Amino acid sequence: MIHNIVMLDTAAQRKAMLQMFQKGTCLDYRKGEFVIRPGETPPGVFYVESGLVKAYDITKYGEENLLIIRKENEIFPLLWAFTGEGRNVIYEALGPTKVWRLDRAEFLDYIQKRPDILQQTLGVILEMYRIHSERIMNLEYRTVRERLVAFLLIMSNRFGREIDSGFLVDVPLKHQDIASSINASRETTGRELSQLEKKGLIEATKQSCFILKDTEALHKILGDHPTAT
Repeated sequence: MIHNIVMLDTAAQRKAMLQMFQKGTCLDYRKGEFVIRPGETPPGVFYVESGLVKAYDITKYGEENLLIIRKENEIFPLLWAFTGEGRNVIYEALGPTKVWRLDRAEFLDYIQKRPDILQQTLGVILEMYRIHSERIMNLEYRTVRERLVAFLLIMSNRFGREIDSGFLVDVPLKHQDIASSINASRETTGRELSQLEKKGLIEATKQSCFILKDTEALHKILGDHPTAT
């Protein structure tokens, strides 16, 4: 049943969802601009037409804690959209980003009238649940290196595209973003990234992205069988 819901994310339904949000307001953001500011009540439900939006909070130590990165055809903030419950989550554009903002009441009214759009929305919710579940399971690895490799492979599944030299994880990731996701310090994360790069398994780009150059070797670090990324 879950599989069937996820597979309902068709081009026609994505078009219908975009058309629904186009009844609202179109907003363009540059890299580093806030979509939802710290402590701000969401002004509506957002649909990402293009670009990337980083969701994070600030720990008691004043560090950013990466929660998720929203990409095109995704909706946020989902919890608030359905329950009205707010969380102190910050949403920031990671590059040139175009979103549509729709009033929450209009959003809820529309999906109640359109079961196909509701099904796609459920698919987005399930995908978010899967991502957070993977993050929790990732923390079961004992070493920072294993957690780091698992994180990179997960990000490759979500944002990767094949290029001549491997798989490009086409999303900018700061060391702090990675560190917060794998429960490690920024310094340790940086050292482990350097070691993987020295071994020729990954390559950092000038845009703070990563190329996974040998996914088979990365999977072997986790002790599992290589799978397509």
